[in-house]
Amino acid sequence: AIVGKYVKLEDAYLSVVESIKHGGFANGVPVEIKFVDSEKVCKENIQDLFSDCNGIVVPGGFGARGIEGKIETIKYARENKIPFLGICLGMQMAVVEYARDVLGLKDANSQEFDENSKDQVIHIMENQKSVNKKGGTMRLGSYPCVIKEGTLAEKIYGTREITERHRHRFEYNNDYKERLENAGLICSGTSPDGELVEIVELSQNEHPFFIAGQFHPELKSRPNKPAPLFVELVRVAKNR
Repeated sequence: AIVGKYVKLEDAYLSVVESIKHGGFANGVPVEIKFVDSEKVCKENIQDLFSDCNGIVVPGGFGARGIEGKIETIKYARENKIPFLGICLGMQMAVVEYARDVLGLKDANSQEFDENSKDQVIHIMENQKSVNKKGGTMRLGSYPCVIKEGTLAEKIYGTREITERHRHRFEYNNDYKERLENAGLICSGTSPDGELVEIVELSQNEHPFFIAGQFHPELKSRPNKPAPLFVELVRVAKNR
């Protein structure tokens, strides 16, 4: 399932759809993709919505609409051990969900959606605040990421250094890093200086496949060179 707020415009997720298909080719399986409108997801219907899904992708996006449905979806995937891949906003909401439901910070949110939240686990970094030209505060383009040894990310990529493409304005708030990691949400990829968290994941003892990246892996996926995150997502979903 692809869970987002732009599902009526399926082309909005075209590169994600293609990347999932690339992951299918790599695993020798056809994939069936179901679109779920995150604005319609709630506790009451979540079981029905995802009972037939073997994997869930929460892709990127902007704005507050449909956010609570995304958080509800991520919680469901985490608690029910459904293979989960979060992309950009999907990664940020995975951090918010974990902060709320595991750390118990009920007010946790992204600064993008709640300026008054006392636990802004996703925020605009100090050095970004003064940049105000259009698109200027966004981290755009290709950035290196260093992967922690022994993590799911390392297993997926088969290397300790990768480069992925970005398009976002908000970042993981490092003030919460120690508490989130101690509670089990591993920061498995960071910028080379260690300042920016790029990948979060759960240990495979906890969950078969729960990983999310601040970047857009779909932008580099090609039929003959599928993005590793999608290949592994489909592989785990197939085995499920």
